[in-house]
Amino acid sequence: MTSPGARSRAATLRAVQPQQQDQQFQYGGQQYPILLSTMNDLPGYQVVRVFGEVFGLTVRSRNMFSTMGAGFKAMAGGELKGLSKLLSDSRHEALARLSQEALARGANAVLAMRFDCNEIANSASEIAAYGTAVYVVPTAQR
Repeated sequence: MTSPGARSRAATLRAVQPQQQDQQFQYGGQQYPILLSTMNDLPGYQVVRVFGEVFGLTVRSRNMFSTMGAGFKAMAGGELKGLSKLLSDSRHEALARLSQEALARGANAVLAMRFDCNEIANSASEIAAYGTAVYVVPTAQR
C-alpha cells in the first residue's frame, strides 16, 4: 500500500514536463545541458526528486616543456598561463562529464556542486566536479 504523500509525489513527477533536450545553461562562461549550482537550493524552484551524488572526473598530464617553463616563470614571478589554461580546461571537462552523468540518471539540475583538485606524481592534475543530481520544477508549477 502506498502512502498518500508518496502518491502525491508520484503524481507531481508525472505532471512535470520533461526538460527540452536543446536547452542550455551558462556556468563559468560555458554552456551546459543542465542547471549547475553551488547552492544547496534554487530560489524559485522546488526539488521533486533526488538522484544522489554524481561526479565528473578528468586527469590531465602536464607537458614537460610547460612544466620547465613554469619553473622558470616561478623564479621570476607572475601567472603561469599554460598551467592556468590546463586547469581551466580540466574544470570545464569535469563539468561536462558531471552534466552527462546527471542527465543519464534523469536529473535536470545539480545542486551543491563543488570541485576537488589533486596532484598526481608531480606530473598530472586530477579535477573532480561533484554534487547532488536532482529534478527541479519552478515553484509556480506545483
